[in-house]
Amino acid sequence: MDSLEDPDGLDTPASAQHRALAEHARFVDENLKPNYRANFIHGVLGMTGFRLIYAPTIIPAYLLLLTGSTAAVGLGAALLQLGATISPIASGSRIEHRSHILPYAIRVGSMMRLMILGLALAGFFLTGQSLLYATLACFLLLGFFTGAQRVAFQMLMSKLIPIRQRGRLQGYRNFAGGLIAAVLAWVAGNYLIADEWLGNGYATTFLFAFILTSAGLVVLKTMIREPAAPVSRPQLPMLERIKQFPELLQDRDFAWFLVVQCFSTMARVGAPFWTVYAGMQLGLDGALIGGLSFLFLGSDTISNVLWGPMGDRWGFKLIYVLSLISSIAGVGLLLVGETELPVYAAFVLLGIGGSGWMLASTTMVLEFGQTEDTPMRLAFVTTLEGAIAAAGPIVAGILIAAQGFVPLFAIVLSALIAALLLLLFKVREPRNRPA
Repeated sequence: MDSLEDPDGLDTPASAQHRALAEHARFVDENLKPNYRANFIHGVLGMTGFRLIYAPTIIPAYLLLLTGSTAAVGLGAALLQLGATISPIASGSRIEHRSHILPYAIRVGSMMRLMILGLALAGFFLTGQSLLYATLACFLLLGFFTGAQRVAFQMLMSKLIPIRQRGRLQGYRNFAGGLIAAVLAWVAGNYLIADEWLGNGYATTFLFAFILTSAGLVVLKTMIREPAAPVSRPQLPMLERIKQFPELLQDRDFAWFLVVQCFSTMARVGAPFWTVYAGMQLGLDGALIGGLSFLFLGSDTISNVLWGPMGDRWGFKLIYVLSLISSIAGVGLLLVGETELPVYAAFVLLGIGGSGWMLASTTMVLEFGQTEDTPMRLAFVTTLEGAIAAAGPIVAGILIAAQGFVPLFAIVLSALIAALLLLLFKVREPRNRPA
């Protein structure tokens, strides 16, 4: 176009993008309070329900009850992660070209919650091999929709919440949700499971988790005000997009971050067996499950109040480092502890480390590279984590059956230490990098 017809250059692609970014920033600022509130309420309800499922206490104990086998505990954890390996890339390719992603997030979130309902119904109405097969199938599908939801919901948050307020939101959300979850986990272990409420205490616990998480999804659907995406990639077939993954690794900090994530995920393979090991030391019953769940989730909850504001102020690499140190101390203490005090203390340290790891690893991903590549960075990280976490529990279960817990814990400690050293010396804080 002639410069006399467009003296301000308003119709150039660069100007159009600047206008889109400015409009997006204005929308985010005008709607920050209601969107912050909606994310908080949804997160509290969702976190409460999902932590009852994903805490390393109730599910492992349930599988051990159904099968009496540590290998089966590993298989259940592996199926959860296998599903999460399959779906993230598909989810990323489905949303990176979309102007609005809330409808897709609601769909995959709904399917995830239906799998929890499936666990409850299977527990109430099935027995024997049918119950085991239905439970394992629900784990696989739950993992599948969890992987898809993680990409969609993290991307949604990155559109709605400014970068320096995400830590506080997630920290306070995790604090409130985790506090409720800790109390409910204690109640579930000491009353619902121990007294076999409604004929099956585990199924009753899953039913409560379904109700809480579904309420959170309703809040998100009705309260969120989502802006149009300021920039997005053109839609490509998924296989074509996968071929572009090496371009993401040109960012060396992100590439080393992936290696750190792989080692830290290897370490978390041991999580389903912490409660089994504690039960062998102290006697596995409903009271122990409730007590360990309360300590794990309680320490996870309280630490979030510190992790979130610290991450907003100093960046999330620091949070990641401190969480790895806490996890190293927790696994070491669990390995040497033979009485209640060190075992309980180990679960406190593991809860602190787990909350910091989850907050830091998911938030740091959003800060690398270009905004339009965020969905596929999330998908890339989630897929690698899922692949390791899917194979790991099966290998761990077989290793425990053959050699006991000590070799597994030695591998976990080695992986944690490797992750810590690589994070310290190979990954720069994303916020301190030149633009």
